[in-house]
Amino acid sequence: MSVLPMKRIMICAKRQDRKSILEFLQRTGSVEIASREMAEDDTVFSSMDVSQSSQLFTKNAALADRALEILAAAAPEKGSLLSAFEGRTPISVEDYEANVKKRDNAMRYVNEIILLDKEATEAKADVPRLTTQIEALTPWSTLNYPLSFSGTKKTVAFIGTFPEKLSESEIAEALAANAPEAEAVDISIIASEDNFTSVMIACLKSDGDSIEDALRRMNFQRPPVSDMVPAAQVEAYEKERAEAIRRIDSTAEKIASYADKREDIKFISDYFNMRAAKYDVLGTLTQSKRVFLIEGYVPAGKAAALEDMLISRYDAAVELTDPDPSEDVPVLLKNNAFASPVEGVIESYSMPGKGELDPTTPVACFYYILFGMMLSDFAYGALMSIATFVLIKKLKNMEPSTRKTLTMFFYCGLGTMLSGILFGSYFGDAPTVIAKTFFGKTLEIPKLIDPLAQPMKMLVLCFAIGIIHLIAGLCINLYTALRQKRYVDAISDSVLWMLLVIGLLLFGLTTDMVTGMFSLNKISPVAGNIGKVMAIIGAIGIILMDGRESKNWFKRTLKGVYGLYNVTGYLSDLLSYSRLLALGLATSVISSVFNQMGSMVAGTPVLGVILFVLIFIVGHTLNLAINALGAYVHTNRLQYVEFFGKFYQGGGHKFTPFATNTKYFKFKEDN
Repeated sequence: MSVLPMKRIMICAKRQDRKSILEFLQRTGSVEIASREMAEDDTVFSSMDVSQSSQLFTKNAALADRALEILAAAAPEKGSLLSAFEGRTPISVEDYEANVKKRDNAMRYVNEIILLDKEATEAKADVPRLTTQIEALTPWSTLNYPLSFSGTKKTVAFIGTFPEKLSESEIAEALAANAPEAEAVDISIIASEDNFTSVMIACLKSDGDSIEDALRRMNFQRPPVSDMVPAAQVEAYEKERAEAIRRIDSTAEKIASYADKREDIKFISDYFNMRAAKYDVLGTLTQSKRVFLIEGYVPAGKAAALEDMLISRYDAAVELTDPDPSEDVPVLLKNNAFASPVEGVIESYSMPGKGELDPTTPVACFYYILFGMMLSDFAYGALMSIATFVLIKKLKNMEPSTRKTLTMFFYCGLGTMLSGILFGSYFGDAPTVIAKTFFGKTLEIPKLIDPLAQPMKMLVLCFAIGIIHLIAGLCINLYTALRQKRYVDAISDSVLWMLLVIGLLLFGLTTDMVTGMFSLNKISPVAGNIGKVMAIIGAIGIILMDGRESKNWFKRTLKGVYGLYNVTGYLSDLLSYSRLLALGLATSVISSVFNQMGSMVAGTPVLGVILFVLIFIVGHTLNLAINALGAYVHTNRLQYVEFFGKFYQGGGHKFTPFATNTKYFKFKEDN
């Protein structure tokens, strides 16, 4: 376990080589570029304003991504169930350069796809609009006049609807009541439903105003004006709608025809994202009329090789120096194959701060055990390990982060298998249930601890693992302090607390309360007395030294007493490990429930077996998924809160090199 040492690098080269050097560094992905502050009165060096270029490249990349989304909807890309794990497609520098030459064609495809999608969107908007208009005109389809018809030379016509179902006589009575002076009114009902009545009412022009006023009082509403006969208008709208649907289908086919250009569009998306990133870096560089400077950090192990490549390829000067102790140097972890899979767990919390130990290896050792204790089923662990092993071996092009995650779950599966053997769990009690249900046999699975029958024994095991975990954290804290020559801190923050915790543990194992509660045998009284002395020394030392930063002896003592109160925190931390028992029991109980459910329907020979298998597969799949997620979450919590709380501060920032952070292709520099 180690934090890789870093070198500070400064590159000075001709401005004409700026583009190629930046692209070379981007492909190698080995330098984290640091911005340099320039003096306000500097008349030689300056920085470029690249915001417009960067925005243009970002916009083009977004357009390419949008085109890919449109293309995926019209012509979905075929992929296997494992495609999510396959990673990006590798591409050589030669292929990269060849594809760059086709960027204009690729952008033309992008623009054409987006224009087609816009056309399809407009057509899709027309369909519901036309449908609404057709539905509005349908009640008027038997009317032989346009809706805009207002009468003849001597008559006035009113075409519209009432918001309720009315008969001719009811309309006539209402008009007579509201316009008694009207002499002749003709009422024609065009359509009638429960919530409306469509009518055409005609009267003499001399009665037009009074009839219009009467209709207004009756909540009469006019339809949208149209100069065409409704039936003809409906027919025209239907033709328009059919044409809109045809355009939708046609544009979908045209978009789908670009499926063979998908890879070109993917490349152009990555290309413009890379250029945007390059220009963002370009804006931070210090440059004059003829030269430019790049400053940053490079892992010490890669520094010499990078220097040789830069000098051999370009007319450049490279300076490598050790970073100043005050610098915020980026952190890059390096661990063996067993520990490196949990580096993501460390990164999710925080990278090691200055002078801190890389905790990856101790975290890995406990992580696999704690996860296995919580999932605690041999079959579940075997399925997890086999599945992840097959994926790792089958998919050679997998992303490093994905590979690490799957490798972590492979080891977690091994830890789960070990716990399954310890607790005799193989799909819960499936072997016992199957033997009794289908073969009438009694089968006992060997186990060292039965969590259901011996929960206190299981709890003792969980607490024992917790104590080891906490003491390991204190030991790491002690080692870190000694390495940094903080000897007083080593004694005060580690040794004294180990004396107190271990002493209280030894003393507790000689008392009736503790041994009776957990059904344990008492240890030797001599060990108990030793533990008592250790606890007293630890407690007194903590009181005297925990407030050592205060010069006033009274304040120092009060802080020490308050610091001693933190022993309750250790008790709380220890109780947190009872979650190992809780999750282990949950996995076991739920497994047993599904097994019993399957056995209850296994009455008939053939149908019973089929039902048992269905319940078995569904039940255990759900149990594995839910409890694996729970084990992952709670294992992280035990690491972050209980373990890291004893020694780890974090605060470092991850080494983030200037690299090809692409979606679809990964570019690799040929050495």
